[in-house]
Amino acid sequence: MIRKFALILVGGIMGAIIVLFSIPDLQSTQSAQAAGADTYRQLSIFGDIFERVRSQYVTEPKEEELIENAINGMLRSLDPHSSYLNAKAFSDMRVQTKGEFGGLGIEVTMENELVKVVTPIDDTPAARAGVLAGDLISKIDGENIRGIGLQAAVEKMRGPVNTPIVVTVIRKGADKPIDITIIRDIIKVRAVRFRVEDDDIGYIRVTSFNEQTFDNLETAITKLKEKIGEDKIKGYVLDLRLNPGGLLDQAIAVSDAFLDRGLIVKTRGRDPKQESRSDARPGDLTGGKPIVVLINGGSASASEIVAGALQDHKRATIVGTRSFGKGSVQTIIPLGSNGALRLTTALYYTPSDTSIQGIGIKPDIQVEQPLPAELIGKVEARGESNLRGHIVGKEENEKGSGSIAYVPPDPKDDLQLKYAKDLLHGVEKHAAFPPDPNAAVPN
Repeated sequence: MIRKFALILVGGIMGAIIVLFSIPDLQSTQSAQAAGADTYRQLSIFGDIFERVRSQYVTEPKEEELIENAINGMLRSLDPHSSYLNAKAFSDMRVQTKGEFGGLGIEVTMENELVKVVTPIDDTPAARAGVLAGDLISKIDGENIRGIGLQAAVEKMRGPVNTPIVVTVIRKGADKPIDITIIRDIIKVRAVRFRVEDDDIGYIRVTSFNEQTFDNLETAITKLKEKIGEDKIKGYVLDLRLNPGGLLDQAIAVSDAFLDRGLIVKTRGRDPKQESRSDARPGDLTGGKPIVVLINGGSASASEIVAGALQDHKRATIVGTRSFGKGSVQTIIPLGSNGALRLTTALYYTPSDTSIQGIGIKPDIQVEQPLPAELIGKVEARGESNLRGHIVGKEENEKGSGSIAYVPPDPKDDLQLKYAKDLLHGVEKHAAFPPDPNAAVPN
């Protein structure tokens, strides 16, 4: 039987969890229920309408767009996360989840319609070529990029490995623009950032779950132990705020990094008997040190799997506000050179057999992060339960899911982080910290 590779996603509308697996070719798969004559009559009507629009609409339509929009209309009538990915969208998704691409190695933003270099990443082509933080990129290969937008500029800077690119930069103090030739190389996206807090706490922020995440996490824990001293570490803060999700195997690996045993996550499809589960293996990278996990309304999909597993096993104390609440599984099925189909096929469950669909992860300790004055009234609490046409979860109620998704840029203003550190230092006392392993769910 001909078989195709497909991807499974368990993710929020902001992100996805993906794992590669093999399924029968769509044309040879037996449908759950054979289509009836009425279905084929409706398809015939669709064909008639398409032909009339194609031949009689007042202006000549783009046939490819008509078909793509019709497919998306069908899929989006199911739920907000089922859709068709055209070839470019599918390619972009694969780059994002792989966590590496051919590029220059700079973090950028927009300023006055030019691309501003926030920082060149250490030991990358841009850093080696002499690009500096604060440089304003005005041209790429001689083409003026003013006003084209950040995404378009980034796409121009990416390309095949070992190919040259010339960026023209405006540098403070320089008499005239500077042309810098850079040879593209493989750039790996940093999925984990870390630092020492208060001399004795390891702070780890997971920004996404791509193919680099577990390796980045392992490196972060090792370096934090070296900097602080393993015997001096009070504990770790695992920051999952504003993390939209990523690869399923990486969510499992990150959870496993802090667990010695037990269920991490399981999924169930239309047939409840078809259940898959993933379990932890012996070995805790932190040596059993206390962990506080930070979440907010921007924590979705993979973030919720990690938070749910550590919460149910009483391995960590969850601090912050209710998470996004995306508990469904999408399967990504490549369609040759024509993109891919993204279809909701299952729900996932935490170790306590709880579906967080439409309710999210409730923190053990609720700690709000106030908005600055300029954002009050402009930032709303949103979650899966706010999405039109979402699958209503079994546990969903009028409270819904999600919360404000905001993290202050200056750590000194971060009340949720401060509370987490105070817990680890014993300044704050709460019944949920440290969690009682004897109260963990049996599985």
